[in-house]
Amino acid sequence: MRTLRLDIVSDIVCPWCYIGLANLDKALDALAEAVLVNITFHPLQLNPGLPPEGELSSNNIARKYGITPEQARSRGGGVRAAADEAGLSMAGRPDRVYDTFSAHRLLAWAGEYGRQRALKHALFGAYFEHGLNISDHAVLADAAKEAGLERSAAELVLTRGDFAAQVHDDEIEWRSEGIASVPTMVVDREFVISGAQTPNRIERALRRLAAR
Repeated sequence: MRTLRLDIVSDIVCPWCYIGLANLDKALDALAEAVLVNITFHPLQLNPGLPPEGELSSNNIARKYGITPEQARSRGGGVRAAADEAGLSMAGRPDRVYDTFSAHRLLAWAGEYGRQRALKHALFGAYFEHGLNISDHAVLADAAKEAGLERSAAELVLTRGDFAAQVHDDEIEWRSEGIASVPTMVVDREFVISGAQTPNRIERALRRLAAR
């Protein structure tokens, strides 16, 4: 069986990253008998340095794109349609975005136990399905427990600031490679799949790359 390395650069509060992972899961299910994929998640923060309470999504979008908050609030139809098609619920999606640096630190830690993918799903669920503050350490520790990790160990990682340098350096490395948007999947450190592609497109791309 062919093995592919898959590096995924993404963020927790990005709806397209949430949709993209769901579509990837479906593609991997279809490839289960043909291709083995080793996945590592990497950080690219959309909103670094936000205060603990976060920022209203409409204000955040307005500030980034030079539009009014009212115009920002009218966006989102494409995201909702893609989420529906992926079978995802965004009913609990909050009207705020948050700093995700601590979440990425926890993901780096989870990688040491082979639980990154499970934690990524738990973090997406906490934010998009339950509307929780994804910068809050208690929320993050709960997500770690849901992902099969020890909650008290997660709390210790968060409190001590573990993996901060690793997350910082990892993000710089991927930005230096020209990755500026999320989600981005890089296969075998060579082939780039940008955006939240459909399951069929991901499956076809991975099949072609595995057959090289």
